[in-house]
Amino acid sequence: MMTTNQQLELGFNGTQTRVYGRRRESRMARGQWWFARMREAVEKAIDWETASAVGTRPEQVWLQGTNREVKA
Repeated sequence: MMTTNQQLELGFNGTQTRVYGRRRESRMARGQWWFARMREAVEKAIDWETASAVGTRPEQVWLQGTNREVKA
């Protein structure tokens, strides 16, 4: 008889199920490693200055040697 605190675990072909505690631990360790690298990358990132939109206009530049035709 099972009490309410226990969990029934079923396996296939009569085999017992395995407890994957180590798998979870290694996954957590990989996650911690990944986020540590991402934090490090953010800390080392260059703080780029934004281009000011004042006084600059977009310019269309045609590359010489291209074989494209502009059809109107």
